[in-house]
Amino acid sequence: MKKFPKILASSVMALSLLAGCGSEGGNAASAVELNEGDTVKVGLNYELSGATATYGLAMEKGSQLAIKQYNEREDRKYTIEVISQDCKSDSVEAQSIASRLMTEEGVAFQIGPATSPDSLATYPISTDAQVPVLSPAVTQNGGMLDANGEAYPYAWRVCFEDNAQASAMAVFAYENLGKRKAVVYSDSGNDYAKGLAESFIEKFESLGGEIVTTENYIQGDTDFNAVISSLTEEDFDVLYVPGYYGEAGLIIKQARAAGLDQPILGPDGMDSPKLAELAGASALNDVYFTTAYTTVDASDELLSFIEAYKAEYNEEPDMFSVLAYDATNLGLQALEEAGATGEKLNEAIKNIQFEGLTGSFTFDEEHSPTKPVLVVELQDGVQVNPIKIDLDAE
Repeated sequence: MKKFPKILASSVMALSLLAGCGSEGGNAASAVELNEGDTVKVGLNYELSGATATYGLAMEKGSQLAIKQYNEREDRKYTIEVISQDCKSDSVEAQSIASRLMTEEGVAFQIGPATSPDSLATYPISTDAQVPVLSPAVTQNGGMLDANGEAYPYAWRVCFEDNAQASAMAVFAYENLGKRKAVVYSDSGNDYAKGLAESFIEKFESLGGEIVTTENYIQGDTDFNAVISSLTEEDFDVLYVPGYYGEAGLIIKQARAAGLDQPILGPDGMDSPKLAELAGASALNDVYFTTAYTTVDASDELLSFIEAYKAEYNEEPDMFSVLAYDATNLGLQALEEAGATGEKLNEAIKNIQFEGLTGSFTFDEEHSPTKPVLVVELQDGVQVNPIKIDLDAE
């Protein structure tokens, strides 16, 4: 992985922009040319409190570290000023913050929010303001597309979408594990889990697998024993649990306690230290999830990042902090290449060749990265045996 060229920082000086300014008229920041030595702003719009704060807090740390490292470079071209806001795990608040960052603070680009619903709420604002939004973890299928089926012109993500990660897990289950009969136990209350379930089922069946049954829970549930008891009577050889770590950890714990020893699969929503706290390390065997990051067989660049992150925050980074680190560095690199904000910066993002900790990639026409999906195994709660699934090779 090459070093980022003098990674640039974000936003243009705080300009007085008109809220609600349409894309036709353009944003006052859209044509600002930057000069070496300028102070520019980047906006962070993360869930620092509320239901998904685990993700947002990790991402905020990743972004802050990337910007701190840039500002410490002797050869830096700009000085970066960070404007960090808490959207409180609320889509309305995320939209309001995006408007404030883009039209009042004059940021060059925004990073975040963490979750798909909160991020999607900010995309129309980015179009009107002509300020790029870089989404570290918006995996929702079609999340980058507007009502007309066109990519939001100023919205980009550095993670794979749910269709990709669920399809990759179906391939892994069928080809790598040799499983043929699956049960899908999904969170029916959010689009993230529903999209994952649909994509897994479609891909698994297309490969020749059978979906024995589908079951549902709702986020916040804690007792899954009734469904798990019914599953002990079913003939299946793999269980897919699309959703977040909060419920997945308890499902795994209760499933293992009931004697279900089939492999349990999940999405990147399982990638949290909280999973082991909820399930117990002894239950986390023959468990697999898709992710964009693992420390197993880490590169020198990744080891350097981990060391810096631990020194800064006295804790281990996770997938979400790494994705945010990549998203921030991508924005900084594009800003340096563009030498300007607005349309020129967005064009630099569109054409970027980026080499990050979660992979090297360009963007496709739907503003998603072109990179493989990683599947990791848990043994006693510890990640082992990472495998890359390249859907383009299927």
